[in-house]
Amino acid sequence: MSGTTPRTGTDATTADVVCLGESMVTFLPSRPGRLADVPSFARGIGGAESNVACALAAAGHRSAWVSRVGADGFGDHLVEAIGAYGVDTSAVRRDPHRPTGIYFRTATDRATDVHEVAYYRAGSAASAMSPSTVPADKLPAGRILHLSGITAALSADCLALLHELTAPRQGRPLISFDVNYRPGLWRGESPTVLLGLARRADVVFVGEDEAESAWGVVGAEAIREALPEPGVVVVKRGADGVTVFSQEPGLRPGPRASNAGGADFQPVRRLRTGGPGATPPVPEGAGRGEAPRSGPDTVTHVPALRVDVVAPVGAGDAFAAGFLSATLRGLPVRDRARHGHLMAAAVLTVPGDLTEPPARDRADHLAALDDDAWGRLRLGPGWTGDDTEVRTT
Repeated sequence: MSGTTPRTGTDATTADVVCLGESMVTFLPSRPGRLADVPSFARGIGGAESNVACALAAAGHRSAWVSRVGADGFGDHLVEAIGAYGVDTSAVRRDPHRPTGIYFRTATDRATDVHEVAYYRAGSAASAMSPSTVPADKLPAGRILHLSGITAALSADCLALLHELTAPRQGRPLISFDVNYRPGLWRGESPTVLLGLARRADVVFVGEDEAESAWGVVGAEAIREALPEPGVVVVKRGADGVTVFSQEPGLRPGPRASNAGGADFQPVRRLRTGGPGATPPVPEGAGRGEAPRSGPDTVTHVPALRVDVVAPVGAGDAFAAGFLSATLRGLPVRDRARHGHLMAAAVLTVPGDLTEPPARDRADHLAALDDDAWGRLRLGPGWTGDDTEVRTT
């Protein structure tokens, strides 16, 4: 993002969010149609975790991206482009033997049968991430570590890295985990491993559709039953909005502040004891060092916004960024979800995966609307900077 000074190391010890995962150079079609029929493509950047890091940096938070890229021009482009958003890229390593991943996609919604994606990521530099190439004790310090299930699918070494990073230990940062199930990456492998990783996290983002497809779990309540430990589980329900299961004070305002308004974190980890599907005990020191606690959930449903969609990509990453941004600021659960919806709406109304988020005071104003006014909002292209595109019906 032009005009933003890259952060490349000086703030590495004070990051609000550290995001780890593969980013690739994306080739976006010049027009709708099959890949075979598209005459040209525009170059962009794409990666679930780096998208979250860029969105958070654009929203005023200190974020860092951790990955590996090839010692090639595409790797140069990724580091420069992501750094231009203000993301700390000092922990990105260059691999002289493996290339940077790239992919081509069509303009259609990835949930439709006509959507096409052609990945060229096998043997990529990022697939060589492992506990030895990305030591946990060498990661930039951060208040939140954001991971996704995409990384787990890249290689056995990447899966081993996620197991290490999510292991309960004293002083562990709050773990945010987006399940991000991509069936094409799990051919011949069982995605049930994602359930185990999610159960070790503190904040989980998962779609109803992907939980059913990956785990055979149907419905928000059943998803929460399958994920009893995390203090916050955000179930994304498409046009029906999100349902958030939370245990306060799992995330509460505290004395440590950032440049974005601060909250300290004391993750709650629940236990299900006895009976079928009982949860294995979470050892003392789980999460950031607290003993496991249990109690009733607060269940918060937040309807989705009506959006005039330009391109149906990147919304999930943007939602996670908006939710985490509001979490860092110590906002209530409803407002965290609303900020997620607003950040997603910003991306849905532009052609690519990333865009300038709405100004904080503007987003705060919209997130604070009463339920009736929220339900009447309709957002179109340009709404983040033009009041005429924030409409009610």
